[in-house]
Amino acid sequence: MSAHAQAKITAEEYLDRERAADSRSEFYGGYVYAMSGGTWAHATLISNVARRLGNALDGTPCGVSSSDMRLEVAPRTMYTYADVMVIRGEPRFVDARKDAVTNPTVIVEVLSPSTEAYDRGFKAQQYRAIESLQEYALISQDQPRVEVYRRREGQWWLKDVVGLESSCRFESVNAAIPLSEIYDRISFEALAGPPRE
Repeated sequence: MSAHAQAKITAEEYLDRERAADSRSEFYGGYVYAMSGGTWAHATLISNVARRLGNALDGTPCGVSSSDMRLEVAPRTMYTYADVMVIRGEPRFVDARKDAVTNPTVIVEVLSPSTEAYDRGFKAQQYRAIESLQEYALISQDQPRVEVYRRREGQWWLKDVVGLESSCRFESVNAAIPLSEIYDRISFEALAGPPRE
């Protein structure tokens, strides 16, 4: 979320404005937060995950959505755009416009330096309250690493997947993706920046 919130509005006002807007924003507790653009690496990782998950889930009752689909995290309180979502079965929508879903099974976020604390902290806490959510994955940009948080018997457990030879498994939808495919076309040297003295 960006730092500057506007005047407090209702969820209905947010949805009306967002549907007419040229840019995207998030909503929490009556306030609207502008979303910043991402890097090439961020967009590539989202594309890789969405494509590979889509292929892995072809022929199943699961659908994959990338960051264009709005998510109602908490009814009339929080709306955001997850980088990738998997919905098992029929999607449930906020209203007849069918542009905001409420029932993700898997959410994937690609970490960025500017949003990592938010994705790990407040946003993760809000996501974990979604009744349908079974797995929440965080993808690192600067190393081949995916953290998958799974709901089991009312608790969340972490599975840390590291290294290009590893494979990331999403148990709730019975799909696995090699990290070599998630990180296809990603140069870690380029992401590291210039050497520091």
